[in-house]
Amino acid sequence: MKIRILATAAAIVTLAAGHAHAQAQTSYKRDLPDSLVREAKVTESAAIAMAKKAVPNGEVASIELEREGGKLIYSMDVKTAGKKGIDEVNVDAKTGRMVGGVQHENPATESAEAKAEAAAAKHAAKNKA
Repeated sequence: MKIRILATAAAIVTLAAGHAHAQAQTSYKRDLPDSLVREAKVTESAAIAMAKKAVPNGEVASIELEREGGKLIYSMDVKTAGKKGIDEVNVDAKTGRMVGGVQHENPATESAEAKAEAAAAKHAAKNKA
């Protein structure tokens, strides 16, 4: 009886640790549409590894899989402690190559980009209706 209780407790601890590990791995914002993920040959984790290599000491704040300039890309915002703004890293989701190098965006350029994306989304929604 004691062995069964110990085994059950060990299984619960293992599951809880796995769940905590999974949550720690996805502590960033994700926008990865299933339809695009099916087209990607590069995994999310491989793209993140490239971003971390390109921006040492940086942590991925968000990842998005999108079509941009005719390419399927992972677009990642990487935040580095003590540095204002973010570094944007784009990885081709089919080849695994970086696209356009690392682009630093300060808070003003981030805000302008967010406004432009919101306006584009509004325009696209208006044209669909």
